[in-house]
Amino acid sequence: MRTRLITARVAAIVLVLIFEFAQESVAQAPPVRVLASNGVKAVLDELRGQAERTIGRPLAMEINTSASTKQKIQSGEAFDVAILTTEVIEDLSKEGKIAGGGRADLGRSGIGIGIRKGAPKPDISTPEAIKGTLLNAKSMTWVRDGASRAHIDKMLAGLGIANDVKPKIILAQGADQATASVAEGKAQMVITLISEILPVRGLELVGPLPAKFQNYVSFAAGVSANAKNADAAKALIQFLADASATPTFKAKGMERR
Repeated sequence: MRTRLITARVAAIVLVLIFEFAQESVAQAPPVRVLASNGVKAVLDELRGQAERTIGRPLAMEINTSASTKQKIQSGEAFDVAILTTEVIEDLSKEGKIAGGGRADLGRSGIGIGIRKGAPKPDISTPEAIKGTLLNAKSMTWVRDGASRAHIDKMLAGLGIANDVKPKIILAQGADQATASVAEGKAQMVITLISEILPVRGLELVGPLPAKFQNYVSFAAGVSANAKNADAAKALIQFLADASATPTFKAKGMERR
């Protein structure tokens, strides 16, 4: 009995040492530089530890809008992996900024409305309902150059209320700023990707936009044409595209394509 106990303790110690060694090896390896969109931030935050252990490298992540990240890459910003809207990845591929191999489509997110947790939920179930809700709202916010803005502007024009709600709109510099302003009570509601609403503490998803105005923003990943860690970059994309990551994507408001 005593021998079995000692053996079990030794095995436990060995497992701990192996884990610590693996963590130290990951920390010492050159980082994989990832430029990613706000729309996939919650997924990356959730999967980061597992991803780093899988590829054996730490991740150095910078999160911003796809539009601003595209400009940085076009200006020569160094990176290994870009995870941005599919349209931006395609544009960068045509410009030779993204390598031909290793690209993967990761998922998509619809647009929804979020409110401060505990606040009364407005009716957005139909075009007429959301029209009344927006006209009665005291304030609303979304990201100035976010991937969903064009669809929001189109919806307001389609409802014929673009000029009516214009004084109530607060354009934010990023998704974090937009969602935080609602969680803190500075704005009444946020209209943005569902994947940017669900993970935010203090926010509650009212629901998706009515089918007539719903649009989806798709995201893809690609390896830099000048990646310093190309093999690790490809391994990261393979990890994110694998079926094992699908439950995390779904939990954070994204659908697999």
